[in-house]
Amino acid sequence: MGIFALRFRKALKIMSKVCDITGKRARSGNNVSHANNKTKRKFYPNLHKKRFYVPETDTWITLKVSSTALRTINKNGIYAVLQKARANGNELV
Repeated sequence: MGIFALRFRKALKIMSKVCDITGKRARSGNNVSHANNKTKRKFYPNLHKKRFYVPETDTWITLKVSSTALRTINKNGIYAVLQKARANGNELV
């Protein structure tokens, strides 16, 4: 296996920083110094990789969710949140 194939394999493992439930993703903005110099930066969502047990289907599901989505899951339940996400067009397991 060549060096290009190894690099390509490693590149495939990098996942985007997007919440599976809410769809939150990185946003761009500026660092602003005291002298009002502006340089580009990114604001990343607060993501966590979590396993959830879905009692209705008797399965475990792993999702990358933001803190806001965790609060929503705690409030409404995982099954209701998954159904709503699928209705909105999210491709979930």
